[in-house]
Amino acid sequence: MTAASGKRLGKVLVRAGLITDEQLDAALVLAEDGRSLTTVLADENITTDVKIAQVVAESMGLAFVDLAGYEVDPNAAMLLANDLARRHHVLPIKIQDDELIVAMADPANIFAIDDLRIVTGYEIRPVVATESDLTAAIDKFATMNQNVDQMVGDIEDVGGEADREDESGTDDEAPVAKLMNIIVTEAIRQGAGDIYIEPLENELRVRYRIDGVCQEVMRSPKKLHRQLLSRLKIASGMDIAEKRVPQDGRFGVVLDGKTVDFRVAVLPTVNGEMSVLRLLRKDSIMLSLEDLGFFEEPIGRLLDALEKPYGCILVTGPTGSGKSTTLYAAINKTTKPTVNLITVEDPVEYRLEGLSQVHVNEKAGLTFAAALRSILRQDPDVVMIGEIRDKETATIAIEAALTGHLVLSTLHTNDAPSALTRLTEMGVEPFLSASAINCVLAQRLGRRLCPECKEAYVPTEEALQRVGFPYDPAKMPTLYKAVGCKRCNDIGYKGRMGIHEVMTVTEDIERACVNHASGDEIKRIAIAGGMRTLRDDGFAKALSGVTSIEEILRVVV
Repeated sequence: MTAASGKRLGKVLVRAGLITDEQLDAALVLAEDGRSLTTVLADENITTDVKIAQVVAESMGLAFVDLAGYEVDPNAAMLLANDLARRHHVLPIKIQDDELIVAMADPANIFAIDDLRIVTGYEIRPVVATESDLTAAIDKFATMNQNVDQMVGDIEDVGGEADREDESGTDDEAPVAKLMNIIVTEAIRQGAGDIYIEPLENELRVRYRIDGVCQEVMRSPKKLHRQLLSRLKIASGMDIAEKRVPQDGRFGVVLDGKTVDFRVAVLPTVNGEMSVLRLLRKDSIMLSLEDLGFFEEPIGRLLDALEKPYGCILVTGPTGSGKSTTLYAAINKTTKPTVNLITVEDPVEYRLEGLSQVHVNEKAGLTFAAALRSILRQDPDVVMIGEIRDKETATIAIEAALTGHLVLSTLHTNDAPSALTRLTEMGVEPFLSASAINCVLAQRLGRRLCPECKEAYVPTEEALQRVGFPYDPAKMPTLYKAVGCKRCNDIGYKGRMGIHEVMTVTEDIERACVNHASGDEIKRIAIAGGMRTLRDDGFAKALSGVTSIEEILRVVV
């Protein structure tokens, strides 16, 4: 900060009553040693840099951003060279509506704004941040920029020689290793569920799936792709020479004292091999059922089914709907030293102590059905089957449930009643499945509204009628909508919760299934018996302020 800008800032602080004229004069004298006015005022305990930044923001009609709690968009931050960011003490933090939002300690610096506009090609919208937060954030993204720049330079030096791939893949200090570490650690810290490393025609794109929605975080020169993928394949135990067929693997990292496993899938595409990394956090599957967002009545139905010594409990839903997490939460309810519990999965996503887990290997002949036959000879009390995919697996699972075992498994259907008709389509006799199944849980994952910025509103009757939301015209409900703030990265949502439909198989449903009733007929019987549908459960969560109507309609059919 120059002497002129220091004086200008000082006058703003005096006018706001934050400091006196005498304090300003004394601070300006101390600032002659090269420190900024803000640093001097903070060092002398006259005021804090947060109060200074807030006064500056208010005086100029700008937003104040707490960078310590703000998820900076790396794609925006990396638009600016390190020397320019440090020279003007600024950091781009978000790209929004063709504008570049830039955090600045001195937003009155029109020369800095002009330089940013020319260099980035965006219109600049300044926001105010503290000097200390800006320094820390600039240092963080300077490291990221340096790694990417170094990686590009190193690849150009290599000249595309294939024999150097192994060298960069095995040296922990190689730039490609540093870049891979950045991608992985940022994904963990931002709470991503998946990482997508995708070669485009001329670029390499990196995206994170956060709370079920993909967000682009980085674009890099495509020349990075080959060595980055080789590094990933070596870490995951894949064949780096094989580029024509899909491959799977896994590796683990420890960050901040927590272990995170990565399940990696590589798929050949027209632009090169695309890789997807699924983050598997052990703490996410050590949850109890009560932590998953159930209302009292649906979880009561599920707990009743879990207390039975035999029978089958099915969890249904599309890929990524949290079925595995729910199954493991159910296992946590049934795991005891006196219970023999065995799982058969493809793949074993979470490796847990105290469980006997079997990994399916179809190439070696260890299919779900083959594993199940052997498992039943081990006299298990509880069997968890990762997924029922075919008639043979379904038949063995149903027979196991009828012969004294508690069987937990998943199935791909749109709702709970469809599970019974799906088993019939697979070739399982309806009277067997109806007798064996105790309970079916259908679920989806919806995003939670950010508690810091969600906004209450009263919807119109027309809007409620259009989406089928139940209401009393005499007392219109209060709902909430997403707004966006610094805590949720201006998205309006933070975290996810389950939306559930729990169907207990009653005698009426058994009779209907034996008579080859359709899924719709079974659904009507279940609703009459008290089942709350996925949409009704979602609407109830919207009414309680946990999520929005728009989010329920996005994830529920």
